[in-house]
Amino acid sequence: MDFAFDTVTEDLRERLLRFMDECVYPAEPAFEEQAATSGWSPPPLLDDLKDEARKRGLWNLFLPGEHGAGLTNLRYAPLAEIMGRSPSLAPTATNCAAPDTGNMEVLSMFGSEWQRKEWLTPLLDGEIRSAFAMTEPDVASSDATNIATSIVRDGGEYVINGRKWFISGAMNPNCKIFIVMGKTNPDAPKHRQQSMILVPRDTPGLHIKRGMHVFGYTDADHGGHAEIVFEDVRVPADNLIGEEGGGFAIAQARLGPGRIHHCMRLIGMAERAVEMMCRRALSRTTFGKPVAQQGVVQDWIAESRIKIEQARLLVLKTAWLMDTAGNQGAHTEIQAIKISTPITVEWILDKAVQVHGAGGVSQDFPLAALWAGARSLRLADGPDEVHKRSLAYRELKRWM
Repeated sequence: MDFAFDTVTEDLRERLLRFMDECVYPAEPAFEEQAATSGWSPPPLLDDLKDEARKRGLWNLFLPGEHGAGLTNLRYAPLAEIMGRSPSLAPTATNCAAPDTGNMEVLSMFGSEWQRKEWLTPLLDGEIRSAFAMTEPDVASSDATNIATSIVRDGGEYVINGRKWFISGAMNPNCKIFIVMGKTNPDAPKHRQQSMILVPRDTPGLHIKRGMHVFGYTDADHGGHAEIVFEDVRVPADNLIGEEGGGFAIAQARLGPGRIHHCMRLIGMAERAVEMMCRRALSRTTFGKPVAQQGVVQDWIAESRIKIEQARLLVLKTAWLMDTAGNQGAHTEIQAIKISTPITVEWILDKAVQVHGAGGVSQDFPLAALWAGARSLRLADGPDEVHKRSLAYRELKRWM
């Protein structure tokens, strides 16, 4: 395994670092001010950042193949890490933000020609946003086979009934399309009951009930998280993605890259936290000496560096395996990073908050919001416990 940057990656890293220094970091204060008053609409300055990112060739970097930048996972990893340092701004500015990334991957891999033309093209161009409607409030959605939303064939249409929540991005008025997962055949084998279907936002019967809070944050700058009710929603049969009963397999194909992208960005969040922790510790004095000379703080800084390097190496190994052995070949490692990276970064952010004192939990620093984001990723795309259960079973199976 060679994790050295090739010339393509190094060039993109240099351009992205300049973009962050020249455009993203300086825009953060104004972005927060606009986000506080723009409701569920994206802050206006995002349009200028998107235009600038496209001019600099920093667009759709996450997507391999003909529809994206053609980068491998290993090439994308250090770029996503850089974007993770400003997770509210940089991924959206470069059209590399979830849930659009996963939805574009689904459409590029499984969408029909007309589905790609109708929905993938405007997503790739950043003209619209999208949402992935999977999680439900009435069942334990950590087991995707529990999903109860019904998708029933009626002639040339499908009729959808059900309730979803924490549907990321759905509060954004520019979210024009939903990929909805539900059951088309409850009597089929357990993993062949589910299907995915495209539902435009303006379809009659689709009701967005409310925005959900995450640790008190609305995440409005990300498009929020919505509770949605589908009441006799009718869409053409051609809106089905792939085949009936293929939804679970599509979900697994979607979530693998999504999980590693989250982990890549988390490394960047941790790096920014350590940088802030060091700067704060060097600028404050307690009990007659700089905070940086307090043994406990030095311990936190050292442990943070070790944890970041360990996490990064496992993420890079996972990216390399996904490139060389496919997502299935990297299944164990994907689960391992999904378990270890969020809790590791949560620990680092906690220590950065502690070094900042009261300021660390305030709106004057990004640490509280970063902590909430890292903590929520221990639930998103499957909770820790489900991944540990699966990972343990894979280990045990070797000795059965």
